Amino acid sequence: RVEDARAAWRDSYRSARTADDDGAMAWALWSGGTLARQCGRLTLARRLLTWAVTLAAGSGDRLAHGYSLAGLAETGRIQGDYAAVTALHEQLLEQGRAHGEPRHMVWAMSGIAQMHRNTGDHAKALDLFEESVRIATEADDARGRAWSLRGVADVLSLRGEADRALALLTEAEAICRDMDLAGALAYNHKMRGNLLYRAGWYEAARVTYGIALEEFRAMRETRGAALARLGLAKSRARLGRAPQETLAELAALDREFADIGLRGARATIAAFRSEITLGATA
Repeated sequence: RVEDARAAWRDSYRSARTADDDGAMAWALWSGGTLARQCGRLTLARRLLTWAVTLAAGSGDRLAHGYSLAGLAETGRIQGDYAAVTALHEQLLEQGRAHGEPRHMVWAMSGIAQMHRNTGDHAKALDLFEESVRIATEADDARGRAWSLRGVADVLSLRGEADRALALLTEAEAICRDMDLAGALAYNHKMRGNLLYRAGWYEAARVTYGIALEEFRAMRETRGAALARLGLAKSRARLGRAPQETLAELAALDREFADIGLRGARATIAAFRSEITLGATA
């Protein structure tokens, strides 16, 4: 299916280029960039989406421009390049407000919330995620609500409210199942693994990460699969796995995250590697 999708966007791009249609070329590049991001090829995704933004701006296709900007912003956020994409998220949020597009507002606001969460401002992140839930609920945006609930659950877990966080994830999971959102469901399971791990329930975390890993592999989601494997490695280490085995797996994952371009995941590996090494020499 990935090869079919790759051939389809390239065919669309060639047809649009033959017709000298910048807007259609932008849409094709947006499709290619989105596919590249889903396959873990973040550098390629960013290049294609940057090109899409340029073509869309010149064509006057506001929708293509907005989607391409959003794709570019999301890719940079996943890479951890917040300095480059924070302004893009804020621009998209203002555009959503100006044009009365709550789904775009929810997407941009939850992205900004995620960056605050990842840089340690949990109070601001929680405020924005909860506002995203409210907007999504009022707009009947079930997908946006599920994504935002996951964000709220993540921050509550960081504050030690495990039971409440897990209940919100259960609500988000029901939405994903009702809408048949396979990717969102897999990331929801990965987040559940994170929450269980933080609460010290390592065996439950191990099982849940395993479920997420199977789901990611089934859809060939490279980034999600690597993140689930990291969760599994950490859970198994807590359950008594030999330190040298854990360190070997962390080294392999670090190379994979470097290839994908995930700065935050590599920082997590470095911190856990130090913890394991110190524990082994204590």
